[in-house]
Amino acid sequence: MTVGVREQPRGAGAPRPRPGARASLVGWLTGLAVLAGVGYRLWLLRQAAPPTNSDEATMGLAALHIARGEGFPIWFYGQQYMGTLEAYLAAPVFAVAGGPSLLGLRLPTLALYALFLLLAWRLTLRLTGDRWFGLLMVVLLALGSDRIVKNQLIAGGGYPEMNVAAAALALLAVDLATDRRGPSADTGRQCWRLARWATWGFLAGLMLWVDPLVLPYVAATGAVLVAFRRRELWGAAGALLGVAAVLGAAPLLLHSLLTGRNPLHAVLVASGANASAGWADRLHGGLVLGPPLGMGFCAPGQCATWQLWWALVLPLLLAVAAGTAWRVLRTADSGPAEVGPGAVSPRVAAAVRLALVLAALATLGAYTVSSAAGLTPVESSRYLSCLLISLPALLWPVWTVARRGLRPAATGRHGVRSTVARSVAVLLLATTVGTATHATWRAAQTVGATRAAEARHAELVSTLRQLGVRHVRAGYWTCNRLTFATAERVVCAVVDDNLRPGFDRYPAYRREVDSATAPAWVAPAGSPLAGVLDERQRVAPGSLDLVTIEGWRIYLPR
Repeated sequence: MTVGVREQPRGAGAPRPRPGARASLVGWLTGLAVLAGVGYRLWLLRQAAPPTNSDEATMGLAALHIARGEGFPIWFYGQQYMGTLEAYLAAPVFAVAGGPSLLGLRLPTLALYALFLLLAWRLTLRLTGDRWFGLLMVVLLALGSDRIVKNQLIAGGGYPEMNVAAAALALLAVDLATDRRGPSADTGRQCWRLARWATWGFLAGLMLWVDPLVLPYVAATGAVLVAFRRRELWGAAGALLGVAAVLGAAPLLLHSLLTGRNPLHAVLVASGANASAGWADRLHGGLVLGPPLGMGFCAPGQCATWQLWWALVLPLLLAVAAGTAWRVLRTADSGPAEVGPGAVSPRVAAAVRLALVLAALATLGAYTVSSAAGLTPVESSRYLSCLLISLPALLWPVWTVARRGLRPAATGRHGVRSTVARSVAVLLLATTVGTATHATWRAAQTVGATRAAEARHAELVSTLRQLGVRHVRAGYWTCNRLTFATAERVVCAVVDDNLRPGFDRYPAYRREVDSATAPAWVAPAGSPLAGVLDERQRVAPGSLDLVTIEGWRIYLPR
């Protein structure tokens, strides 16, 4: 595919910004955008937003057990996939703070987001060389719709660290594929190069344990290294990379060897492979709702019709980005267009951009064919969170047209076509920023309700403490959240809406509750569980004492 986009001779794309005020200005603006993105999310954390749930509390309980030395879980409690890296990152925070808290659990995820923002900015510069385009990427990634901030801040397993790792893998691939220094380099430089090979391998293996959703980006960036450095991979670099990858994936590999279980099977089951959804629902959820929701263009929990425009544009962006990268890959020289430590080969930059596009296609395709896209399209759109890593590759052709128009060879003497193309490109970029800003504003409007709900839950914890309640039975979305909020001073066992035993991710809690003399019942006001317990109280008056607080009902057996 040939697209009339003007490519710059530097493999990164645009020329180096002129020294002086303009370079200083873009640097300051980029720094402010980074601070705004991190500051916005820190403000959210201080407001207990985005709202937590029992799944996040499960990771918090794992971190609490690690901090106390009571256990060192490999997997998210209750399942055989999704590594507990977030728990290990939060455990030192709990140990220093003297106990668990939602803020302490999320501080590592905030740090991971800040690192992702810096890595994405650096990757954009390496791939394009345009600092103003780097500023645009930082602005887009600093914004945060409801779905985006949930993926980045909630310590529910996998999502906060995937984008960081994938951006680092892509950046390492650029550096390793561009840097030609091999065995002839001095010892210091050679050791540093081997360290980068090992880092790439360790991150790849680590992500295999943490969450396989990022594997398309591991495979795509790995293919770049094979294409450009296959000979080097046959030597010490390849051996070191392999050892580091095994080390990163060691928890997964050891568990699989000891138990004989295949974690891939568990991942397929979680994606809906054991359920059925019609292809119409899958295509609608995967290709229409998924991209706008997963990439931060929708209001909390829904996508208005006008916000679905991104789903129509995304296939065009993928095609144009792939076409322009492939054309440069085939026609550009292999060496860097500029001399210096930061110079990037045009072919390497194009290859990595193409890899990011192909990884996005693989991610989108895998999600679309899964039943999760048809069964739970709004919530499961989180599976597309890695698409943000591909934004620099997707929007780079649009940016070049917006700044310089089409290539003369594509327009001939018809300057009108170039002007129209520039206008369309500018409109597309402005609409992208505007839609993401609107989604961020809508997400910020929900903070008040989230803070109020958290205050009601804090009152529930305080009331149980005053009543001397140590053991309760409650629904799934109440139990582990309550146990984490009380640092296990209140232990909860899960029941369904018919008071039958439910899914306990940590079976020890059920054993303790079952052995208690008179566990209490806790239910959200107006819930089906509360209705069943109210009916029991009506049928057998005096069997339960009811304590009501705002939003909650506590039933105490006599």
